[in-house]
Amino acid sequence: MKTLMDVQELRDRMTSGRQTILLDVRWSLGDPHGHRHYREAHIPGAVYVDLETQLCAPGGPGLGRHPLPDPEALQEAARQWGLADGDTVVAYDDSGNLAAARLWWLLRDAGFASVSLLDGGLAAWRAAGYDVEGGEERHCVGSVHLSSGHMPVVAIPDLLDPAHGDVVLDVRAGERFRGEHEPIDPLAGHIPGAVSAPTTENLGDDGRFRSAEELHRRFQGLGAGRGRTAVYCGSGITAAHAIAALDIAGIDAALFPGSWSQWSTTEGLPVATGA
Repeated sequence: MKTLMDVQELRDRMTSGRQTILLDVRWSLGDPHGHRHYREAHIPGAVYVDLETQLCAPGGPGLGRHPLPDPEALQEAARQWGLADGDTVVAYDDSGNLAAARLWWLLRDAGFASVSLLDGGLAAWRAAGYDVEGGEERHCVGSVHLSSGHMPVVAIPDLLDPAHGDVVLDVRAGERFRGEHEPIDPLAGHIPGAVSAPTTENLGDDGRFRSAEELHRRFQGLGAGRGRTAVYCGSGITAAHAIAALDIAGIDAALFPGSWSQWSTTEGLPVATGA
């Protein structure tokens, strides 16, 4: 299934009654009130997904802030969202899909291919003039069967081994990559050899993804696609957004799930600063 779905296609699916599980992943760094924002206004029929508790395992030093969830826990969460085998899932948020992409990546990794991101998210839905609703939506418990390991990942040993020859993209803000400002993690800087590729540059001013052609030119200019491409961010959340953008561009990429929050809390690893 294609990575993106536009609001008109989603609207058509909803009005035609085609089975669609709509998931609202309202989350952003520094804002713990995603569920409240969802209750205030969401796309009709959307079920709220809690990123911190349903799309992550507990974090800690040496693990990162947002480790991948246990496959059985993810399957149970997906059943609580009402997901069954054969359904079509559309995920969105209100921040250009920076959070919803985590759900997209996890379901793809779990072997569930019928999942797309709503291009532009809630803002695009509202801009099209479509209604929103408040309150809480719940589906009947689903029966989906999920597995794991369908998306490529890398770990610290891979990134330390020069024989791998990975192109490593750091998709945090440029000032964090350069080590000028680090508001969260204990060390400032980046993995030696990584290339700065802020994930927000995957989006246009309207919060929608840039075209496949634009994204391909961007990533090709950063060296992606020459051998294996690995991606990391602060804790593995927005890196999934970059992998979605790379997918749109026709470039396969591996996620470093622990990202900088794992690297910077693992003793003895090298750290680089500057451009």
